[in-house]
Amino acid sequence: MVEVVAALIWDGARFLICQRPAHKSNALLWEFVGGKVKPGETHQEALIRECREELGITLTVGAPFMDVVHQYPDILVHLSLYHAQIAEGTPTLLEHNALKWITPAEIPGYAFCPADKDILTQITTQYSE
Repeated sequence: MVEVVAALIWDGARFLICQRPAHKSNALLWEFVGGKVKPGETHQEALIRECREELGITLTVGAPFMDVVHQYPDILVHLSLYHAQIAEGTPTLLEHNALKWITPAEIPGYAFCPADKDILTQITTQYSE
């Protein structure tokens, strides 16, 4: 099982989503910023590193929001989503195709990675306007 971490970053009533690059798996689907945990890293260290590499930002990582396990055709993923805040920097497209700040009501307008389905349902339930 692959350990993956991601950030739930809010700006008022909107949260950050990123569109995967066309040349990677789940091409052009939307996701939360994050990535794989390397051996010896804590979840928090991995999330800070991934956000620095992918968006050029430094995060303050908060409490866990939700964990999911998802079986893709080729890989089993354990995804841990954390509340996080941007401590430094402005999100910049260093790896992703696009980024957006959306409200929970806008979730249906975006095609997300399958592993995010239950998380998006929880966000919609918990933060409905």
